[in-house]
Amino acid sequence: MKLSIPENEKQTLLGQLQTANLRFQQTYPGDKPDRQPIHTVYGGANLFKADTCVKMGEIALKNLQTYAPNFVVLANVLQLTGYEYLPRHQHEVEALTNKLNKIPAAERKQEPAWLSYTVYNKIIQKLQTEAVEDFRIDFEDGFGNRPDAEEDATAVQAAQELATGMKNNTISPFIGIRIKPFTEDLKQRGVRTLDIFLSTLLEQTHGVLPNNFIVMLPKVTIPEQVVTLVSLFDLFEKAHQLTPRSLKMEIMVEATQIIMDEEGRNPLWRIIKASEGRCIAAHFGTYDYTASCGITAKYQTMAHPVCDFAHHMTKVALAGTGIFLSDGATNVMPIGPHRGEALTFEQMTENRESVHQAWRTGFHHTMHSLINGFYQGWDLNPAQLPMRYAATYNFFLNSYEDAVFRLRTFVERAAISTLTKDIFDDAATGQGLLNFFLKAMNCGAITEQEATATGLTMEEIRSRSFYRILEGRRKV
Repeated sequence: MKLSIPENEKQTLLGQLQTANLRFQQTYPGDKPDRQPIHTVYGGANLFKADTCVKMGEIALKNLQTYAPNFVVLANVLQLTGYEYLPRHQHEVEALTNKLNKIPAAERKQEPAWLSYTVYNKIIQKLQTEAVEDFRIDFEDGFGNRPDAEEDATAVQAAQELATGMKNNTISPFIGIRIKPFTEDLKQRGVRTLDIFLSTLLEQTHGVLPNNFIVMLPKVTIPEQVVTLVSLFDLFEKAHQLTPRSLKMEIMVEATQIIMDEEGRNPLWRIIKASEGRCIAAHFGTYDYTASCGITAKYQTMAHPVCDFAHHMTKVALAGTGIFLSDGATNVMPIGPHRGEALTFEQMTENRESVHQAWRTGFHHTMHSLINGFYQGWDLNPAQLPMRYAATYNFFLNSYEDAVFRLRTFVERAAISTLTKDIFDDAATGQGLLNFFLKAMNCGAITEQEATATGLTMEEIRSRSFYRILEGRRKV
């Protein structure tokens, strides 16, 4: 066969293309396979205690069992798939529950009640074992502007409580602090709080940081604010002989200027690059962002169209970079208006209706986030936790069968394509499917056994890399 392109010139051109391709792949490596918490709970630093996360789980469980004493109530409130087929009378609900408790899981999936029954029981299990996945000790909006002496004392106390929580194993698997922004009027306070908190914490723990510790920088608008925090991290790590680059950060997307700068460009990726690899996530600030758009308080909700615009712009800027994205918070709290033990029937009814309405709002907001590819969001009150998990489990379980079919088919097809050594595209596409199961397992939506229905082994799934899975099968 005669070829017209000289071999040496062809290889030179392809070598140049390889350099560009590899540079692109370095910038856009794809979704990061590390565990991402499905929420972050924010609490004022003045209120943080060593057992805060444990107590939040207890409050959340009580809230769920008070206003949804069984899975049928929850299904009807949220109109989960199959709710219209569920019984209405208490004795029928009890009989159905007993039946579902006894039959095998595979057989249970054939029942119309399967989804709501499974979601409800998984929520209870989650609240009893790991109610809070991520917690942010807040020195910003959740704490407010207070006298310097008070914030200094709070920084010391919160660090001591965190150290106690580390010792007692009562903190969330992901944890961190939110300092004040590096605006001109608050930068000194933000740095001072960071220094006091970290210095106290390391003194208490003999130089050990919590697992998955992170510092959140709010109201970021320019790369220089991130550059400054990175330089401060460098200085602090040297002063305390920490492993270089052990301090990580995340930024907040809560001003229009971080979506579009003065030249009409989206500056998000430049801001992320300024962190020199230390920034692992970008969180959306619903209420600051809507306020920056001139939206009045009454209409500042997660469902406002300006939020979707910001989400899409953030996705366009950061998709494929491995940066975790988090949506904001629902500001409707599922707490009844009446307190106390001796409530009238009317008061209890008002409480129930108020909580159920707030549940629906939180559930739909979280589902909207998940559908739009934001797998993390904020919670501000322990009573919001049941709906965070209800929406998350509903999302993954409703998509499970389709995802199993797609990944199993993909694995079989990829096994054939690996014979031709054409595996890069397979790995890039397959990673997205694999990440669905990793996220579903991490939050407790599915079990390991259910994940292996994809045709992958748990060893392969735990590798968290579809590229490595294909390479391993290629060598067999």
